[in-house]
Amino acid sequence: MYPSCCSHLSKLTYEENLLKHQTMQKNSKRNNNSRVSDIDLNSVNTEEKKKESRNNFVELLPPEVTLNIFHQLDIQSLCRASMACRSWNDMIKNSDSLWKPHCLTVRAVCQREIDGDLESGYSWRVILLRNYQKSKVKHEWLSGRYSNICSPISLPEKIMYPMDADTWGEILEAELER
Repeated sequence: MYPSCCSHLSKLTYEENLLKHQTMQKNSKRNNNSRVSDIDLNSVNTEEKKKESRNNFVELLPPEVTLNIFHQLDIQSLCRASMACRSWNDMIKNSDSLWKPHCLTVRAVCQREIDGDLESGYSWRVILLRNYQKSKVKHEWLSGRYSNICSPISLPEKIMYPMDADTWGEILEAELER
């Protein structure tokens, strides 16, 4: 027992303990509700993932079949497909064989550049990334599209690409032969 001067303490302590206990029970209920909602959210997420994977042929089909499907795409479609979802991106990005045929097409215009990149050990994907835009611009120049340009102002700025001296030499030779 407490001395008389402290008797209010025992009452206060009891009331404090009761209040703490009630607060703890409320928090416990909230936490349980929160856990239930977390479980509900997790099950919803799991269901969504299952539904997505059912619709994702990359995860369902054998890799050989998936690669065969992706092999049918042109460069633009392949790049768009790589943005569809992570599994498609991983498959496309990590399958060098998908990029080789496109790279060989670009090689028709940029043979020296492609061969140099191959000797340097770049992957087909990286070689294509390094040379695709250049091949488009170089092809325009070599085909004579810009043969009758009167001034640098007449050149379309947005499709220009920095090229080395050898490339400009090839373009100049083509112009002189016209």
